Amino acid sequence: MRAAAGASHEARPFPWGQVIHAGMCLLRLSPDVFWALTPVEFFAMTGGMRPQGRGLDRAGMEGLMRAFPDG
Repeated sequence: MRAAAGASHEARPFPWGQVIHAGMCLLRLSPDVFWALTPVEFFAMTGGMRPQGRGLDRAGMEGLMRAFPDG
């Protein structure tokens, strides 16, 4: 499957510690609620679905370079 996708990177283990910490410590979910969540629900609860801001365009970068010159 990896060869078909062209990926040569080693798979990283799933970050269970971070996910459990976010769900139970930061969001203060009970274990029953945490384990009943779908991945999409968890993604939404942790801010994954909030609108992403646009990146800095060329005009914005040039404005920053004028405001904060390197030298």
